[in-house]
Amino acid sequence: MQIIAQCPFCENSWILDDDHQDKRIRCKKCRRIFRVPKLDEIPKAADVIRESKSSVYVDESGKMFG
Repeated sequence: MQIIAQCPFCENSWILDDDHQDKRIRCKKCRRIFRVPKLDEIPKAADVIRESKSSVYVDESGKMFG
């Protein structure tokens, strides 16, 4: 299975194999590090983003703030 990763900083996106889930990766465009969530965490992350009225910050450990 493949997943689409999107950098939370520059919004650049690309396709990754699912073995990248739950790992920190470096964005190919802005070079910042972010965590790709596990597939079962994606609905929870989408809820946080949907409820946020401003931008969402994801720290290096993958915790989301917004």
